[in-house]
Amino acid sequence: MLKYLLIVIILCEIAGLATRSFGRLIKTFIYYTQLSNLAALLSAVLLLCLGPLPFVSAFRYLAVCMLVMTMLVTIFVLVPTIKNTQLLLWSRVGFLLHLLCPALNIISYLFFETHVSASMILLPPILTLIYGLIMIYMNYQRKIRGPYPFFLVHDQSVKATILWIIALLILITSISAGVWFAGS
Repeated sequence: MLKYLLIVIILCEIAGLATRSFGRLIKTFIYYTQLSNLAALLSAVLLLCLGPLPFVSAFRYLAVCMLVMTMLVTIFVLVPTIKNTQLLLWSRVGFLLHLLCPALNIISYLFFETHVSASMILLPPILTLIYGLIMIYMNYQRKIRGPYPFFLVHDQSVKATILWIIALLILITSISAGVWFAGS
C-alpha cells in the first residue's frame, strides 16, 4: 500500500511543482510552499527507492511538518489576507500544493511509514526559523518583496514582524510535536 501511495504522492507533487517555466523555477523556491512540496517529493522518492532509512524517515517527517505548516498558513493566514480562495485553494496548483499533497503526505506518514524519535521535534522549527530569518533579511535589504505578507518588514512595524515570527514558530513547533505524538 505504501508503495502505491508514494507513487501517487510523487505524481501529485510533480504535477503541482511543474507549473513554472525553467527561468522562473529558481525564483519560486523563495516560497515555503514550494520548498515544503519539493521536500515531500524528494523524501517520497527516497523512501520509495531506499526504504525507511533513518535519514529518509527524518526527511519525510520534516517534509510532512512543513506541508502541514503550508496548509494551515494558506487556509488561516493567506486566504483571509489575500482574499483569493480560488487561486490559493481551488486552482490546480493551489489545490495540489496547499491541500491534496499535504493531506496525502500526512496520511502516508502517520499510517504507513516509520516514525522518528522525539529528538527530531525541533528540526522543523529550526529550519523554518532559518528560512524566515533569511526572508526577513532579504526583505529588509529590498532584494525580494514577500513572498508572504508577514515578511514585508517595510510595510509593518518591528513589533508586528517579531509577533509574526513568534506566532509562526509556535505554530511550526506545535505541528512538529503534534505530528510526532500522532505518529507515536
